[in-house]
Amino acid sequence: MEGKPSKSSRKKTSVDIDSGALYINRELSYLEFNRRVLGEARDSYHPVLERVKFLAICGSNLDEFFMSRVSDLRRQMIRGVAKYSPDGSAPALVMDMVRERLGPLLSAHASCWHGELLPLLGKNGIHVRKWDELDERQQLRLRTLFEQEVFPTLTPLAVDTHRPFPFISNLYINLAIIVRRSSGGEGFARLKVPTSTFPRFIQIPTDVCGDDETATACPTSHLIMLEDLIAANLDLLFPGAQVSAAYPFRVTRDAEIEIQLEEADDLLTAVEEGVDNRRLGPPVRLEIGPDMPEKLKEMLTKNLGLPKYLVSQHNAPLGLVDFWQLLSLERPELKDSPLDQFVPSDLAQSQAIFRSLRARDHLFFHPYDSFAPIVTMLQQAAIDPDVLAIKITLYRIDKRSPVIDALINARKQGKQVAAVVELKAKFDEENNISYSRALEHEGVHVVYGPLDLKVHAKLALVIRKESSGIVRYTHLSSGNYNNVTTKLYGDLGYLTTSHEVGLDASHLFNALTGYASMDSYNRLLVAPTNLRSGVIAKVHREIERHHEFGNGRIAWKLNGLLDKEIIKSLYQASQEGVKVDLNVRGLCALRPGVKGVSENINITSIVGRFLEHSRIYYFHNGGQEEVLLGSSDMMPRNLDKRVEVLFPVQDSNICSAIIDRILNTHLRDNVKARRLGSDGRYSRVKARKGEEMLDSQQWFIENRGIWHELR
Repeated sequence: MEGKPSKSSRKKTSVDIDSGALYINRELSYLEFNRRVLGEARDSYHPVLERVKFLAICGSNLDEFFMSRVSDLRRQMIRGVAKYSPDGSAPALVMDMVRERLGPLLSAHASCWHGELLPLLGKNGIHVRKWDELDERQQLRLRTLFEQEVFPTLTPLAVDTHRPFPFISNLYINLAIIVRRSSGGEGFARLKVPTSTFPRFIQIPTDVCGDDETATACPTSHLIMLEDLIAANLDLLFPGAQVSAAYPFRVTRDAEIEIQLEEADDLLTAVEEGVDNRRLGPPVRLEIGPDMPEKLKEMLTKNLGLPKYLVSQHNAPLGLVDFWQLLSLERPELKDSPLDQFVPSDLAQSQAIFRSLRARDHLFFHPYDSFAPIVTMLQQAAIDPDVLAIKITLYRIDKRSPVIDALINARKQGKQVAAVVELKAKFDEENNISYSRALEHEGVHVVYGPLDLKVHAKLALVIRKESSGIVRYTHLSSGNYNNVTTKLYGDLGYLTTSHEVGLDASHLFNALTGYASMDSYNRLLVAPTNLRSGVIAKVHREIERHHEFGNGRIAWKLNGLLDKEIIKSLYQASQEGVKVDLNVRGLCALRPGVKGVSENINITSIVGRFLEHSRIYYFHNGGQEEVLLGSSDMMPRNLDKRVEVLFPVQDSNICSAIIDRILNTHLRDNVKARRLGSDGRYSRVKARKGEEMLDSQQWFIENRGIWHELR
């Protein structure tokens, strides 16, 4: 066959694909991801308040990075037990590399805020003022506001020989205050800035602000940050003493929770106790401003028990995550235009939804497609007399969830309802505990994930009695049953009445809720049972098909690629001539472009308006194309420590739509995409000569519903 390579012509290599040099360190990959997010904050392509949002995401990402990843590295160093990532770097070396990368990143955060966003906000009538920039009338009005509202809530804590250094709460801004006492001598006090009680940005009353000559006809806002307001009025808290200086600082604590099941009656109680203890986790970072004197820095570091390498002294505002608050300003012209989500016409009538779902499989591409049909299906299932049971997995749930309401209503209507709630979803534990109790109170069968596994699979099952017999309506997705995130995250969901898929879903639910054990499934790949081995088998099948037909191609879109065995299989595919295109939003340990190993692998990442969260696994398979969708990334935690699901798209028209109109559009992005180099760094993808500019997310907005046309 023309194009078929002979065995003797296949490329040989002596490169050891187990070598750590072929793998990018996980922590450095995370910092590179955060650099890409920062790139969006600096990109004039976005409206200014959206750029502020991206800067807030940078701060949130780094908070979580220290609470989770840096805390884990430090535990490894203290205990002398290393968990090596694929690159083989020891924890102490990784910590050094993190420090080296972190300094320039924090400087870039400061430059972005002070040099770009703050002036641009001012040009658009949003002025964030320092106290000494205000005139006397403004200061007097704010001092009155401080006295009446803020002052009564504040509790300064002195530190001296009989008053120990206080506990510093996680992620709160504090002021380290130096006072000269009337009796002589210098004292130190700590003051917690109450950002859980008051907004971080305090509105300066408009009647003392005057006209804004720099703004056009748009409304203006004059704001001062809460810590600046407090610092300027500290004299009211220390009568009889002179405040010499006040320096902001912020502490980040280890947020990993330890679940001690033997000390609790059940898993829910154990998780509750773990969450309660989270606030007491050891410090893993001290952030201070550039002006804090060395003596004070040393005092804080000593009392917090932190080594110097975990102290970040930088000029960026502390607590960037709070900058989300600026998006609440009523300035729609400075934000993205609202997205009008698409609803397929055959699903617009709620009363006939089961007939429409029965007629064919449906693909949902959120946020461009509305999540409403899935909610409607569950709401109709709750009241439909022919529906016998509903089963669902819940990982991250929105407040005032219509999904939860539908499940409770179904139970009230006498349906059998089972919910597998993952109590260990990080930072959502309290919310999930609350919903678990509410569901149990209404008689829903609530099951928690196994202690040693997180149930991250996203699936719902509606069992309905019809004239042809029992029909299973199975919804599988990459995203959570969350009515909020489906407006913000790029996710793929699939609804089918396939008997084999529905039967597999039933078996999986039985395994989660009872003692059933399944080694394999008809259609599903399930972690930790057979997902890794199943994906690797498909990669090796692609190699064989390439040997046979000469047209091997693998194309994946996912959030993270860290698993060494999966990466090795992709290296092997590349060495055999298979073309590999990967769109990896976040963490990626695979090093592309290495001679003799990964010349045939191209990796891009897209960070844009919507968080790219979908997973698509495409195999050309000698022309018999196969697409898998689902919840799983290719990371050890997903493959070994979570219940995950990948499933094949059986409808050929939908399969073609995913390949041609979704996956390949992402891979052709030359506006928001960044390409990973063999050095582990990312660079902007540039359009070739004559090539049209393509922002994939904008294209999806403008072509909403086009993937529904191939039927």
